[in-house]
Amino acid sequence: MSATLNNVEDLQEFLQAECYTSQFRPVELKEYLKINDAIYEVDNKAENGMTFSRLLNCQYSDTLKKMDPDHLVALVTEVIPNYSCLVFCPTKKNCENVAEMICKFLSKEYLKHREKEKHELIKNLKSISGGNVCPILKRTVPFGVAYHHSGLTSDERRLLEEAYSTGALCLFTCTSTLAAGVNLPARRVILRAPYVAKEFLKRSQYKQMIGRAGRAGIDSVGESVLILQEKDKQQVSELISRPLENCYSHLVQEFTKGIQTLFLSLIGLKIATNLDDICHFMGGTLFGVQQKILLKEKSLREITVEWLRDLTEKGLLQKDVVDKPKDESFHITKLGRASFKGTIDLAYCDILYRDLKKGLEGLVLESLLHLIYLTTPYDMASQCVPDWMIYFRQFSQLSPAEQNVAALLGVSENFIGKKASGQAIKKKVDKDIVNRLYLSFVLYTLLKETNIWSVSEKFNMPRGYIQSLLAGAASFSSCVLHFCEELEEFWVYRALLVELTKKLTYCVKAELIPLMEVTGVLEGRAKQLYNAGYKSLIHLANANPEVLIRTVDHLSRRQAKQIVSSAKMLLHEKAEALQEEVEELLRPPSDFPSVEASSTEKA
Repeated sequence: MSATLNNVEDLQEFLQAECYTSQFRPVELKEYLKINDAIYEVDNKAENGMTFSRLLNCQYSDTLKKMDPDHLVALVTEVIPNYSCLVFCPTKKNCENVAEMICKFLSKEYLKHREKEKHELIKNLKSISGGNVCPILKRTVPFGVAYHHSGLTSDERRLLEEAYSTGALCLFTCTSTLAAGVNLPARRVILRAPYVAKEFLKRSQYKQMIGRAGRAGIDSVGESVLILQEKDKQQVSELISRPLENCYSHLVQEFTKGIQTLFLSLIGLKIATNLDDICHFMGGTLFGVQQKILLKEKSLREITVEWLRDLTEKGLLQKDVVDKPKDESFHITKLGRASFKGTIDLAYCDILYRDLKKGLEGLVLESLLHLIYLTTPYDMASQCVPDWMIYFRQFSQLSPAEQNVAALLGVSENFIGKKASGQAIKKKVDKDIVNRLYLSFVLYTLLKETNIWSVSEKFNMPRGYIQSLLAGAASFSSCVLHFCEELEEFWVYRALLVELTKKLTYCVKAELIPLMEVTGVLEGRAKQLYNAGYKSLIHLANANPEVLIRTVDHLSRRQAKQIVSSAKMLLHEKAEALQEEVEELLRPPSDFPSVEASSTEKA
């Protein structure tokens, strides 16, 4: 179901579906464009696509004109605080700056609107962040304003979204990700500029953003205002009149994540193992439907043969020996199975294998740094831009064992020092290794301190990014574990990665990890339970919910019962697993000599 698709026929064929279309919108949407202080309504019947609507009524002081040349304060104060408003900004930094700028010019009356709920929100933001709260949000939330982008942690986003949905917050300054992801409608949507970062808006992005305007059952009308400069007038004119972009299969564009991973899965799961079956399967994909558009010069069979050959050359697939060439079939190799079971991006499976192999030559276990490096996601490392001064500072604090890890990777303190001071460097060092080690330092510090805020400050990184890095590392650590389970030579990593995956998943002090496995127990609650004497799963499974309520603050009866029943279930599962091991151990082997066989031999 979508309002921003053009080539629905392709999807209809791919899904073998019926197609139902409607122009009905529960709340009428009026689109406006703002140039200087004039507002125009988008009108497809007009010659240039717009008709003059009104002049913006704003009495601006000289200071306000300098601070707010786009008249954002005037546009938002026409609707807030009684109605909600979204302001889409091109960058994350711009979101924060705009939120602060608007609050500087709002009257003190805005502080009184839903004052108690806003005070409660700041209290909750402090509570989830161990007493920390973003200084910008501390200044803007009392006015009912907040920024919303990926730099926030997931808990912060959840609290802010809930407050916006209830009306405690009336204005979000946000990036384009909010348009496609979260359902937070508004009376008025303002696009600060026709850009996402430095890229000009696509028609589908524009439609997603303005589609937030108008809340069914609350508003009778929704409005969108796109602010533009004279230089962008022609491009905006084309933007509002052109058709929506087509939707295309990404099986080919995302080569290693797409088509190659699909083939490996098909053969690994034995869904299709010979050429004819794989070609038949490909015909049923969206790529199969669009193949004549996406790759005109080759047939679907030629493309399939080419990609299978590539996987065979990489050592992930092997051809079966057959009598007839047309019966060509394949089976998965050990490396292929490891990549498939570990869901490793095939662009990195060779590098991962080499890194793990090299790690066996001198695995440093005096600290977690070496293991963390091996489970730091490759894709995040390739996008990383280190702060060299911070890198050098962190490097100089490493213990001798930790410096050994860097030396094994070919990264020296001298190299980082020269980068930090801007000196010329003769020796070449792999950029991806340097970047990956930097992110390993971030994760290593985070596991030691278990505080996203202090690590965010230490490395000058957004806390939301650090949280994403941690989640990515926990996920990749689990993938690497499954990869190693399929390759006998990497047996040494298995036990080590089980523990590391837990540490990365929960990111708390080691003693709290068993409690974090229980449903509904997060870090704050785990600390409360531990301090109250419930230090293991066995303690919780045998706890009395009524006693829990009395000894743990802010714990409801329902939560207490859920914690106890979840702990019992986990304990029961672990006991069953151990029982199975015992039964397996006591069961006679299948090749055990029988009494009859022994008698026959004697005779």
